[in-house]
Amino acid sequence: MRKLKLNSETKKNILENLLKRSPNQYDQYADIVADILKNVKEKKDQALFDYTLKFDKAVINKETIRVTEAEIEEAYQSIDSSLLAVIRKAKEKIEAYHSKQKSYGWFDTTENGTILGQRVTPIEAAGVYVPGGKAAYPSSVLMNVLPAKVAGVKRIAMTTPPGQDGKVYAGTLVAAKEAGVTEIYKIGGAQAIAALAYGTESIPKVDKIVGPGNIYVALAKKAVYGHVSIDSIAGPSEILVLADETANPRYIAADLLSQAEHDELASSILITTSEELADQVAVEIGRVVQKLSRKDIMRKSLENYGYLMVADTMEEAIEAANEIASEHLEILTKDPFMTMTKIRNAGAIFLGEYSSEPLGDYMAGPNHVLPTNGTAKFFSPLGVDDFIKKSSIISYSKEALESIYPDIVKFANAEGLTAHANSIQVRFEN
Repeated sequence: MRKLKLNSETKKNILENLLKRSPNQYDQYADIVADILKNVKEKKDQALFDYTLKFDKAVINKETIRVTEAEIEEAYQSIDSSLLAVIRKAKEKIEAYHSKQKSYGWFDTTENGTILGQRVTPIEAAGVYVPGGKAAYPSSVLMNVLPAKVAGVKRIAMTTPPGQDGKVYAGTLVAAKEAGVTEIYKIGGAQAIAALAYGTESIPKVDKIVGPGNIYVALAKKAVYGHVSIDSIAGPSEILVLADETANPRYIAADLLSQAEHDELASSILITTSEELADQVAVEIGRVVQKLSRKDIMRKSLENYGYLMVADTMEEAIEAANEIASEHLEILTKDPFMTMTKIRNAGAIFLGEYSSEPLGDYMAGPNHVLPTNGTAKFFSPLGVDDFIKKSSIISYSKEALESIYPDIVKFANAEGLTAHANSIQVRFEN
């Protein structure tokens, strides 16, 4: 993990290095993804069966592609009862938080007969992609499905790759059932995204696709955007800790490592005004990392994308945090709430030493599907708004239209749209 003095040059270099991790930098895989999408579009189910055998070494067919109620019941029987209790507790908290995000329609009227308003309706069908194998995260199922459920989406289709035995991880199935998924398919990779976007004999198309995945999944989502909506093109996980001399180096080291274990491309950054704290964190990381199970991944991550940045002032540190726009931002300063008021760009903000990032991953309630690679400058966390659409409502009486129709006619004629003008004028001809 590199220790650097924060200045304009080092900040620029860090930003350039972090951007190398973006899925947009891996277009060499785009042709492979395009072929998969084309094949699924043309051959439908048969392409799904062939790709599942090729990539997942599992045999599926039209009778087994969809998870049955019996398989879900088997998952409930095999899952640890304490994990089931935790899933249900997390579901309750996530659902409660997202319920506060719900939007409602409105109308505004005037005495002369003008009615303007907005109608809010959920999308009809959402597709949720869930990674399989070693990256089986029941928490991610809850985070992607529950906002859609709260929004009122009637059909929620989930795809996830099966193991070689043709089965899906029990925790994934249980979390999906608890969250309200209506159908589950044993398909992974870019081919699953194609199935959700275009539809096959077994999998009807959806209106929006959400959920994390590998580079092939990310590029497939990017390619099908327009046929369907998507949440975002997610990049590797990242954390930035903003700290002063009052922070606990042991806590910071633990929190930086909690993200480094995700992926060799994960980024862990400390920006502090205390050089002593930076040195202490470095020592703690060296001491702790060797005891953890994913130490090889963490060392690689910290070597390539780990930084200990020392700033002259907290104002400089805050400005750097805003430019990096991290997925997760922890604020460990003397007055974290005051520091937060100066933050403009971050996916999720964690305040104080007992608000460690994994709290947000699992149990606090806010969504852990967050903007990465600097996109927190213009994207928000996944939420209920991602699963609704808004329609404008306009109703004018003759009296209300009469007062403004000459203005509309003038506008239309100025733009050379005489049929537009006529559409208004015809209503006031003798």
